[in-house]
Amino acid sequence: MTRTSAVVGTGAIAHAHAQAVVDLADRARLVGAVDVDPGRAASFGAKWDVPVYPDLAELLAGARPDLVHLCTPPGSHLALALECLAAGAVPVVEKPPVLSLAEFDRLRAAEAEAGLPVVTVFQHRFGSGAVRLRRLVAEGALGRPLLASATTLWFRDDDYFAVPWRGRWELEGGGPTMGHGIHQFDLMLSVLGRWTEVTAIAARQARPTDTEDVSAALVRFGSGALATVVNSLVSPRQTSLLRFDFERATVDLEHLYGYSDANWTVTAAPGVDDLAPLWAGGPVDTPSGHTAQLAAVLDALDTGATPPVTSADARLTMEFVAATYASAFTGRTVAQGEITEGHPFYDRMVGSGAPWPATPRDEG
Repeated sequence: MTRTSAVVGTGAIAHAHAQAVVDLADRARLVGAVDVDPGRAASFGAKWDVPVYPDLAELLAGARPDLVHLCTPPGSHLALALECLAAGAVPVVEKPPVLSLAEFDRLRAAEAEAGLPVVTVFQHRFGSGAVRLRRLVAEGALGRPLLASATTLWFRDDDYFAVPWRGRWELEGGGPTMGHGIHQFDLMLSVLGRWTEVTAIAARQARPTDTEDVSAALVRFGSGALATVVNSLVSPRQTSLLRFDFERATVDLEHLYGYSDANWTVTAAPGVDDLAPLWAGGPVDTPSGHTAQLAAVLDALDTGATPPVTSADARLTMEFVAATYASAFTGRTVAQGEITEGHPFYDRMVGSGAPWPATPRDEG
C-alpha cells in the first residue's frame, strides 16, 4: 500500500524527510508542501517535484495526506499536530515534539480522541546497531546493564542563535538538552528502559541565548543501572558518544549526526567468549536516519500496529528533559513521575525561571 506524505516547513530538516519518502517510493509518495516563506516553499516544491499549498488547511483539504511531516520550529508543533489529527492525518513531528509536558499531554489527549497515532522523530532508535543492541539486552545476552553514558558535544557559534526562534524558552523550549542531545539520550533510554531519578546541572557558558548551552546529569534506572548525560553546544571537536557497560561486555557508539554499523564496537569482558558472532547477527547494516524510521512507521501502519516511537515512549523522553531542567534549576534530585500538573516545570521547561538573566535581543 502506498501512503501519501506532506511536509510542513521546508527548511533544512524537511529535505531529510523528503528524501526518506523518495527512498521508499514503492511505499510512500510526496503530495504537498507548505511554508510561511513562499520562496523557500517554491524552491522545495521544484526540487522534490511536489505541489505547494498556501497553508496547512488547504494542503489537508486538497492533498488529503496520510502523514504530515512537521518540520517547523518547535513552538508551532502542537497547533499544527492538532490540526492534522482533526483532519485525519498522522503527524510525524520533528524533535522536540512540543515545548512542555503540558503540551505533550494535550497532544496525547487529541491522539486518543482522533484514534490516530502521533509519531515523534527519534531516528537514532532505528539504525540496525540500536535494533541489534535492544534485542541482545532483551535476550539477556550481555548481562545486566551497569553503567552508561550519553554525550553530545557539538558546536554552534553565536550566529546560530541569530535565528529569531533559537535560544528562546517560549519558542524552542530549551537549549541542547531539549533540541540537540535529545537524540543521544533518547537512544540510551530506548536501550536501558525506565529511568527513576535525575540529578543535574546546567549553565550558559558562552552563547547569546536565553537557554543553557551546556547541561550534565546523573541518572538512575529502574534496572539499577547508572548513567551520565552531557549536552553541549560549546565543544569545538564535535562528537556524539554512547557507551553501555554490561556484565559481559562494553558496547560503544561514536558518530556525529548519524551512524552505521561501522560506528559501533563491542568489547567482551575478561573471561567472556568473543561476542562478535552474536553482534553480527540480526538486521543488515541500516544507517540511523529518517528513512529507517519512516520504513518502521509504514510497517506498523500496514499491519494495524502502533507506529514507533509511541507517544508513551516520547513522553518518557520529554519527562527526562523536564526533570533535567527541574533538577538543574532547583538543586534537587527529581524523580520520574514527580512533574505533574501544577508543578512549575510541567507547563514550561524553564519552570519559574533560569538562574541567569535573559539575553537582550535586537528587536529592530
